[in-house]
Amino acid sequence: MHQIVALAAPVAIVGGWLLRSRFGPAVVTGVAGAVSVGSTAGAWAAGRWTEADQWAGVVGLLELASLLVLVVVALRAEGGRRAAVAVWTVGGAVALWPSRFEKVVGPEDGLALFGFGSALALPAVLVGLYLRGLDDARRRSVAAARRSQRLELAHDLHDFVAHDVSGMVAQAQAGMVLAASDPARAAALFERIERAGLQALASLDRTVHLLRREDADGPVRGPQPGLAELAELTERFAGSDGVEVRLDAPAEDPGIPREVAATAYRVVVEALTNVRRHAPAARTVEVRVRRDGRRLTVRVRDDGGAAPQPSGPRRGGSGLAGLAARVEALGGTLAAGREGGGWQVAVTLPLKAW
Repeated sequence: MHQIVALAAPVAIVGGWLLRSRFGPAVVTGVAGAVSVGSTAGAWAAGRWTEADQWAGVVGLLELASLLVLVVVALRAEGGRRAAVAVWTVGGAVALWPSRFEKVVGPEDGLALFGFGSALALPAVLVGLYLRGLDDARRRSVAAARRSQRLELAHDLHDFVAHDVSGMVAQAQAGMVLAASDPARAAALFERIERAGLQALASLDRTVHLLRREDADGPVRGPQPGLAELAELTERFAGSDGVEVRLDAPAEDPGIPREVAATAYRVVVEALTNVRRHAPAARTVEVRVRRDGRRLTVRVRDDGGAAPQPSGPRRGGSGLAGLAARVEALGGTLAAGREGGGWQVAVTLPLKAW
């Protein structure tokens, strides 16, 4: 009879552990605790164990250790009422376990059992809660990182796609005017619209591809455009609007960190997009990128054209504000305002190691 009582709880623990993926750790822990309590009651009925039952004592100690491990697993994996019931059940089973050897006579024995159960169960509860806290913190950190990267992708869409779409709109408006008077120039404009549309679609496809390749650490990012791509960018802008763009920038500089170069490129993209939106009459745009010691300066200035410029700040989307936040995150500064008859965006970025 003692063999059956001693082996009942370990068998239930092993079986429950194998089925934990189906029923959940909390249910398995609660059932194992209830079987352990039943085994203790069986020991009372069959006769308490003696020192001669050494194998039963060894199996019982393994039973206690297994129950405490289940408590840690249950609290780490689950929360709420089921986990609480499971922990209380196991706590009771652990507290009653010594009564398999000696009868509980008075209040002193009851307090001794309570102290025994608390001394063993409380550390397991604290370890389980601590591990659950670590898991929750890791999940929050991963969620925050994914949200940050998704926001960065949204800024990429604004910077690159909005630039191409703005060019398409401007060229389409010019094409409608030239369609009747100069069909050849209108056809050339429509070809440029096609190229800008393909560029915008490529940017969208690249962003969707990055989102689909998301793994546990967030989207896999590829290299972003830098200073070497400024020439192509300004050529597309000049070709779309017939605006003269004066570019003064180094094609490549190994001393400039990639993150800084990518931010400088985005500054120029945003500034040119705002020129197209808010200063369509501008005829000249100056883009200057200079390395000054441990700093990189980027200036984009337009002449404003013949149309009168508003006295207040240029209003538009959130691109400039988001870009300012990115520049500040790198330790730089961004200033935008009227300069002469046009508008200027000036950015200073430190070249410290990232």
